[in-house]
Amino acid sequence: MMVFAVSDEMLGTVAPIVVYWLYSGIYVALSSLESYRLHSKAEEAEKNLVSKASVVKGVLLQQVVQAVVAILLFTVTGSDAEADKAQQLSLLVLARQFVTAMIILDTWQYFMHRYMHHNKFLYKHIHSQHHRLIVPYAYGALYNHPVEGLLLDTVGGALSFLVSGMSPRTSIFFFSFATIKTVDDHCGLWLPGNLFHMVFKNNSAYHDIHHQLYGTKYNFSQPFFVMWDRILGTYMPYSLEKREDGGFEARPTKEFKDD
Repeated sequence: MMVFAVSDEMLGTVAPIVVYWLYSGIYVALSSLESYRLHSKAEEAEKNLVSKASVVKGVLLQQVVQAVVAILLFTVTGSDAEADKAQQLSLLVLARQFVTAMIILDTWQYFMHRYMHHNKFLYKHIHSQHHRLIVPYAYGALYNHPVEGLLLDTVGGALSFLVSGMSPRTSIFFFSFATIKTVDDHCGLWLPGNLFHMVFKNNSAYHDIHHQLYGTKYNFSQPFFVMWDRILGTYMPYSLEKREDGGFEARPTKEFKDD
């Protein structure tokens, strides 16, 4: 009997891609539940400025680039199998690596994301592509201009991997988790019992605020915490209200201006 072994490096490259489409598929199935949507289907069709076919193509392009960078990164840093055996990683070490990677990724993406909003050239020619989805949905989470995908997600992911010191095996779980979280943030749903909404202030409602015209200079944090928004005064508090026609609406609870 022939057995094919798949390396940790290959799994670390492929797993987040597979997770992205599988988890998005769950939300596609749930999107028919109007009573849990942050925007109606009619509003999604009316407001969004890009076709779903174009979104899928854009996401696939970004994932190809991410896969190439991941393979190069694993090749340069070398296989970590021996290091894993030597370290015998404890749960405490794994937790430290996860938290470090989360903070590094959040910090990188907050400042790059914020700069892309404040720099008119970068916003017009690069970041505005992501904001063609005024009503976000799950599999549009990674719909970005290729340059943005490279700078924010791919470089940010590489930095979090290197600085945290995680192994390729640990990266399988970290980047799969980060992918699930990113998809959840863009799903456009507010589901009861969603653990992400209970644990993280950075969630689908928080992110929906940012995608509306009045929120484009607020709520820059992604994908985990909102610490930089709170520290630097770009956090827009909101309330979640039930709509008369069903579903929910995230509404700002403070005065704001587009300056």
